[in-house]
Amino acid sequence: MFDLFGKIEEWFHDLLAGFVSSNLTTMFTDVNAKTATIASEVGQTPQSWNGSIFSMIRSLSDSVIVPIAGMIITFVLCYELITMITERNNMHEMDTWMFFKWFFKSFVAVFLVTHTFDIVMGIFDIGQHMVSAAAGVIGANTSIDIASTIAEFETAMETMGIGELLALTLETALVSMCMKIISILVTVVLYGRMIEIYLYTSVAPVPFATMTNREWGQVGNNYARGLLALGFQGFFIMVIVGIYCVLVNQMTVASDIHSALFSIAAYTVILCFALFKTGSISKSIFNAH
Repeated sequence: MFDLFGKIEEWFHDLLAGFVSSNLTTMFTDVNAKTATIASEVGQTPQSWNGSIFSMIRSLSDSVIVPIAGMIITFVLCYELITMITERNNMHEMDTWMFFKWFFKSFVAVFLVTHTFDIVMGIFDIGQHMVSAAAGVIGANTSIDIASTIAEFETAMETMGIGELLALTLETALVSMCMKIISILVTVVLYGRMIEIYLYTSVAPVPFATMTNREWGQVGNNYARGLLALGFQGFFIMVIVGIYCVLVNQMTVASDIHSALFSIAAYTVILCFALFKTGSISKSIFNAH
């Protein structure tokens, strides 16, 4: 009789341990998949992320924004010429060099507007190169060794009673569900960044049309800083992913399995929070607003 109860207890113990192992395997697989997705998503340029959206944005820019940029150039250059003449004592101190200077500014302004997409894509190509280089450095640390980690958990579960295993089953189910929610939030961050890039790119000719003027040039300068901030945001995301995976890989399961489990959850929450902060951090570094 006692042997029967012992067999039932052993079966229930193995059943709960199997549930825990299954939850942990799913959770760690989701973590590895999400970190791999982050690394691949941030390394893409606007045209490679979604070619259809990029083509639409470029068509809108060429057909709608460029004509407006042309009018802005006309206004800015006329304002520049009037200011330049009035500063010379109402044409009493004129020299030919000032007109060469004005023609050169006009050429640069037109060149910037007509080559806006090449310049913008060049900035994001630099950002993609930085992300690719960062991925090569931290790539070895961006995945959890699922087999060895599960083995550590299974070893720790062998000495647990039914009640503790039942509590651990509920904990792993809760943490796994939180991981899926955080995974959705991480996707929101990645997609939000790309949409912001497309919005910045769509109006690029307008701020570029102001860059050659001293008074209006702040618009273009701030826009350029915003582009650099978006490009470098991908690099910061890769650094955060690398830090996260190193922390998860260095956790100790043997000392306290519950602490290790909630440490993973805490690290993932920190990952999500830090990803949301990358945009503001990057903009603060480049003084973009």
